[in-house]
Amino acid sequence: MKGETMQRSVVKPIIVATLVCGTLDILLAVVLTLSHGREPAAMLRSVASGPFPAAPGWGTAGSTLGLAVHFTLMAIMVAWFMIAARNVPPLTDKPWLAGLIYGVITYAAMNLVVVPLRFPAAWPPQPTGIATQLFAHIVLVGLPTAYIARRYLRA
Repeated sequence: MKGETMQRSVVKPIIVATLVCGTLDILLAVVLTLSHGREPAAMLRSVASGPFPAAPGWGTAGSTLGLAVHFTLMAIMVAWFMIAARNVPPLTDKPWLAGLIYGVITYAAMNLVVVPLRFPAAWPPQPTGIATQLFAHIVLVGLPTAYIARRYLRA
């Protein structure tokens, strides 16, 4: 019974944080893509090409898949924090600090492990890319996730 209650209590904040953070992050990606004179659909196909290398040639289906991949990765990122916050309640005491630290952790996981493993040519990143990605992971992912955890998981 206790496990069922815990599962229910963590599902809603994961969904909310996934939608909020995923939307903020993809909006930034679209703005950056457009500012570089590129097409958002191609950017989404590039996201899909992480787990599906042929996706750049899949047109609209590849772009749609890219959006699904993006939100799936976001759900995984926010779920880790929500589960940790549920099991370590002090993480919700100072959401600005927890969010900042978690943003740096997600940056490191994505940009020092995941991306270089799949896209070795993307390494080393450019300084503007580092700044942009740190901003995205801290301000658009870490902080909202921590504040949503505080809202839904704090006793």
